[in-house]
Parts: sequence; C-alpha cells; structure tokens
Amino acid sequence: MDIDDLLAQLPIDQIAASLGVDEDTAEQATRQALPALIGGMQANAQDADGAASLAKALDDHDDDLVGGGVDLGRVNTDDGEKIVSNVFGGNRDQVVNQLAGFNSKGGGSDLIGKLLPMLAPIVLSYLAGKVKSGGSAAPSQQASSGGGLADILGGLLGGGGGSGSGGGLGDLLGSLGGLLGGGKR
Repeated sequence: MDIDDLLAQLPIDQIAASLGVDEDTAEQATRQALPALIGGMQANAQDADGAASLAKALDDHDDDLVGGGVDLGRVNTDDGEKIVSNVFGGNRDQVVNQLAGFNSKGGGSDLIGKLLPMLAPIVLSYLAGKVKSGGSAAPSQQASSGGGLADILGGLLGGGGGSGSGGGLGDLLGSLGGLLGGGKR
C-alpha cells in the first residue's frame, strides 16, 4: 500500500479535462498534491484531537469512490473543500502556493487550488477502505486506541517519504513541514 497505488487509480485524463490542462501537467500536479494531502492528514492524526477528527471523517466516507476505478463525476468538490480546510486549516493558501512552486510544468496556484478539493474526497475514500479492511473496528474506535491512522498515512507516504526515490517526495514534504499539521484538532 503506497501512494503509487492510489495514483494508479486516478483518472488523470478526467482530472486534466476538468482543470483545462494536458495530462502531463495534471499528473505532475497530482503527484505534488497527493503527498501534501496525505502528509497533512498524517500530521493532524499525530494529535489526539486531529486523529479523532480524521477518524470521524473516515466514518462518514466509504471506499466507494475508489472501488472499481475512480469516476471524477462522482467526486463532491464542496466536500473536498471542507476536507482541504480541515487538513490545512489557516495554512491552506501557503500550502497551495508552496505546491505550485514545485510544479515545473506550470499551472500555478489556481491549478493546485482546484485540484486539492478534487483529490481530497478520493484520498479519504481510499483511506477509509484501507482502514476498514484492516480490522472490524470503526475508524473512530481505531483512532482512540493509538496511532493507527498516522501509521497508515505514514505507510502511504513510504514511511516518511525521503528514502530511495531520489528525494523528490522527501524534498516536497520537507518544504511543507512547517505548514502541515495546521488543520482541525
């Protein structure tokens, strides 16, 4: 279970069409935005209140968005906006601008700002499937029993995101480090 598994399930062609960019630009932006979302969730889940908030969100989401392939038409971007706000809190604009700086294909902060709310419900759906398949307890019960959510999120990122892969993911998360964890607690 890692971020490449999730990335492989995303309809990059639909994302590109929705954003009005080519598929390469959409894929690169998605490769930046996904780790930021997951890293933000992980940072929040390391706090007890943040873990409880994330667990409640997982209780409210099912894995139906990712089961059998993602259809962007079924993604609720209003829900995505709420998720992004809960993940990044007051740091949302700074995270968007930082991610835009990592996207060498262009598109800027407008592209990232539109992309995050598309991806957030998909990430929650994917995560809900992983959590619920890992045991019979509801996510909120798992959250109260320890760092399970943070561990799952860390696993998605490859245990921290710096080792082996040329540093790209580690560099990205490192540059965002101070901004992650500003979300709902």
